[in-house]
Amino acid sequence: MRCAALLLLLAAPLLQAAPQAGFDHGHGAWSGLLERHVSWRPDGHASVVDYAGFESDRSALKAYLKALSAVPDETFQGFGRDEQLAFLINAYNAFTVELVLGGWPEIESIKDLGSLFRSPWRQRFFDLLGQRRHLDEIEHELIRGNPRLADPRIHFAVNCASIGCPALRPEAYVGTRLDAQLDDQTRRFLQDRSRNGIEDGALRVSPIFDWYEEDFGASDAPWDFLVRHAAWLADTPAEAARIRARQPRLRFGDYDWSLNTAPR
Repeated sequence: MRCAALLLLLAAPLLQAAPQAGFDHGHGAWSGLLERHVSWRPDGHASVVDYAGFESDRSALKAYLKALSAVPDETFQGFGRDEQLAFLINAYNAFTVELVLGGWPEIESIKDLGSLFRSPWRQRFFDLLGQRRHLDEIEHELIRGNPRLADPRIHFAVNCASIGCPALRPEAYVGTRLDAQLDDQTRRFLQDRSRNGIEDGALRVSPIFDWYEEDFGASDAPWDFLVRHAAWLADTPAEAARIRARQPRLRFGDYDWSLNTAPR
């Protein structure tokens, strides 16, 4: 009896770790879908989403979403920090595609899926970490509301299915490469002159920097963040120097809520 009890004691950690070990932290199924149905535009700053292609692959998408929903919160809490953040970013993006497909091809914007009383981002249509959730919960509570996971670069990774939003990356986010992926997303977005850059003597930036100003610096947001990335916002060393000196007037541009797909 003593030997049996000892064996059970030794096996307990392995049994607890089994569900976690079974989850694919490479998010291979999601990466495969993204590689097939998302492509960079020629300038490399934005991407085009083939929602018709996703619709034809709907069963594969649903299987991936089911795998995400099957992860219990206690297992998620055992993931490493970067694995947790990659999981939540991928979940946000994949469930957003699923939401859009619910109205495809009639809709022209994700906003068409909302109403006067409820935005599309507050529709509870999926299960995640043991609860029925909406997209806003992933972004604003599970990510931004968690000091361990909060990172201003997530604003260039979570995708709202709109042209004004940073690109949907044609690969899944993975914990082992997350820092490099987030840096690359930030660079691509800030170098997009249709949304960010010096214009008529002012520094015009995406309204994302206005909406989430508190995420981009502790004392002088969003300038704290913009100064650190001046080289990506400028086309010349002189422009970069002006940004670092905080000389240009800051102006927030418009936001295009049209679907981030090829013209129909």
